[in-house]
Amino acid sequence: MYKIPITELKAKIVASKKVTEKELENKIKSKINELSGLISEEGAAHIIANELGVDLSVPQSRLKIKEVHPGMRNVTTIVKLIRKFEMREFVKGESKGKVCSIIVGDETATIRVVFWNDQVDLLSKVNDGDVLLIKEAYARDNKGSLEIHLGDKGELVINPEGEKVEAIKQNIVYNRKKIESLQANEDGAEILGTVVQVFDPRFFNVCPECSKKVNEIEGKFNCDTHGSVVPVVSYVLNLVLDDGSGNIRGVFWKNQVNHLLNKTETEVTSFKDDISKFEDFKNELLGEQLLLTGRIRKNDMFDRLEFNVQMVERAKVEVEIERMQKVEEVH
Repeated sequence: MYKIPITELKAKIVASKKVTEKELENKIKSKINELSGLISEEGAAHIIANELGVDLSVPQSRLKIKEVHPGMRNVTTIVKLIRKFEMREFVKGESKGKVCSIIVGDETATIRVVFWNDQVDLLSKVNDGDVLLIKEAYARDNKGSLEIHLGDKGELVINPEGEKVEAIKQNIVYNRKKIESLQANEDGAEILGTVVQVFDPRFFNVCPECSKKVNEIEGKFNCDTHGSVVPVVSYVLNLVLDDGSGNIRGVFWKNQVNHLLNKTETEVTSFKDDISKFEDFKNELLGEQLLLTGRIRKNDMFDRLEFNVQMVERAKVEVEIERMQKVEEVH
């Protein structure tokens, strides 16, 4: 089941004209109290919608990006390409695979689209500004960021005849910054830094449904949203990067760690039982130049800024030289 944001849930219920906004708020509070606070506001809204006979489903025709929610299947949307990232290869068991992602947008929002294995070849024909028709894909949440995955049944049509995307609403515009100029709560920052320190990855148990940390009580695991669960292992890796103007700690979550190390989830999780296996990767990362995009957050406990990484690539010398030449031409 896909998750609709609470604000949209309430709007859909009120739009049915079966209840006013104020009545709905009272009903939600009453339902939460009735169930002794064991359900969330979203859960209460779903129950009330069902009681009122309000259909919360989204018609599975062509959707705008803002209408796409985690858990949706058979997603079809028309978008324009904003940015294409480099393909990376990985090894899983005895087989090899590859993955590549792009950023696309329409007039309502932007989103990341992920392509796996043979699908990656489709992107060799895609250029910035192309109009893309994405059909029969699925949507998922990745650490709070919504993604579309093409999936086995998905289809990509490049510049379909008669289709246009006139405008793009940029959720985030990535701006290259010097580390010394980064500010707390800044979104859309891009930095180029050299790895000067690598910490061991930290492992923890999370809910298999929502990927949130679970609480362990007497050997049993509980998720605040989904109750008793059988947890899965997740992890985070911290690096310190320096660009000559300053340094900052980069925080890499599960998918970014896999991408950075070019390892599968199983391979990274194996470090949990023998952290000494990670020493070689520490040494390989030291001195690497990384291109990172993400958010800046203030860690109040340690009174420092941290770079919460959303995307990571190893820097390409030729690309950076070309970029520097363009900057010099402008000035």
